[in-house]
Amino acid sequence: MNLSELSNSQKLREILLTKINSASNKRITFAQYMATVLYEQDLGYYNSEIVRIGSQGDFFTSASLGQDFGELIAIGLREMWHKLGCPNPFAVVEMGAGNGELAQDIVRFFLNSNEQALIEAISYTIIEQSPVLIKQQQELLKSTELSVTWKNLEDIPENSIEGCIFSNELVDAFPVHLITKQDNQLQEIYLTIKDDHLIETIGELSTEKLTRYFDLVGIDLLLPQYSDGYRTEVNLQALDWIEAIASKIKRGYLLTIDYGYTAERYYRPNRSQGTLQCYYQHRHHHNPYVNLGYQDLTAHVDFTALQRQGELSDLQTIGFTQQGLFLMALGLGDRLNELSSGKYNISEIFKRRDALHQLIDPTGLGGFGVLVQGKNLTASQKSLQGLVVPNGLLF
Repeated sequence: MNLSELSNSQKLREILLTKINSASNKRITFAQYMATVLYEQDLGYYNSEIVRIGSQGDFFTSASLGQDFGELIAIGLREMWHKLGCPNPFAVVEMGAGNGELAQDIVRFFLNSNEQALIEAISYTIIEQSPVLIKQQQELLKSTELSVTWKNLEDIPENSIEGCIFSNELVDAFPVHLITKQDNQLQEIYLTIKDDHLIETIGELSTEKLTRYFDLVGIDLLLPQYSDGYRTEVNLQALDWIEAIASKIKRGYLLTIDYGYTAERYYRPNRSQGTLQCYYQHRHHHNPYVNLGYQDLTAHVDFTALQRQGELSDLQTIGFTQQGLFLMALGLGDRLNELSSGKYNISEIFKRRDALHQLIDPTGLGGFGVLVQGKNLTASQKSLQGLVVPNGLLF
């Protein structure tokens, strides 16, 4: 059987074996593995025709539940525009737009608003690395009356953005390093080959950046409350991402929505196996070494790392809260009340009420973190609905 006839999993396995055999120490980090199975051209989960987001796919996001999430985010963006003094252009930059549903709902809300000045000011840009997802996004947004452009982050000049850069469930999909505590030392989990199979092996840390990461977030895994064999993740790419984003903002906001914790909660001693999860056809499990190229791999976000790296990159923390509280402050409660107005039939009421409740459920989507950071803002511009100006993180 030639290479072109192999499944994505088999092709990815061959690529991984080649990478390992080519490495001087015959091993690769888990971050390299995760980057390959998720982002390898034409074969990785996000860069192949396999990826499906929504009720028929492997996972769904808040935007999959209907228009309300996007419309409420648009209300927040509109507030930011007003806070900045209604600049024209007002840059709205979506990082990792999935299948385009969120962008579609946001754009539709703006077009249906009565603020012509806002419509004329909006400059909507999507930063997306997956050609497959770009195709889906462009198909969904092709008929919109508001111009949407696609760019690489590198194409945006430094200190040029006046507006808001935002993401929804993006950072959780960045490749992570796997760290473990062995013999009272921090060690890293690698992948190597034994008897023609991928297996885990343990060795010294691949980079000093991993040690500096724990210094940054104020966590010491060598303390006695962390047991031998404790295992967790480190998302170094998230730090590079924050630094790159901050360099693009002249004046405005960075809004990050994702599932995760502060460092104190993320690295609790009893969370001894980390947060790495796999999603395959709406079922989640904990084996990242199956379904190569056909399943999503994610790890929770350490919001303390985003906050502190942001501060090192001239971003100020405006607020951090839960998605449910954030959306309620933007008007979700009013939308629930409106369902009793008599405008909707019973099936519409049940469907939409269920979707709205899912968005604020503290044990699900409502428990996601919402981090807002800003650059070159006045005190009044930092006062946004649903957020306070904290000295640290809210939870």
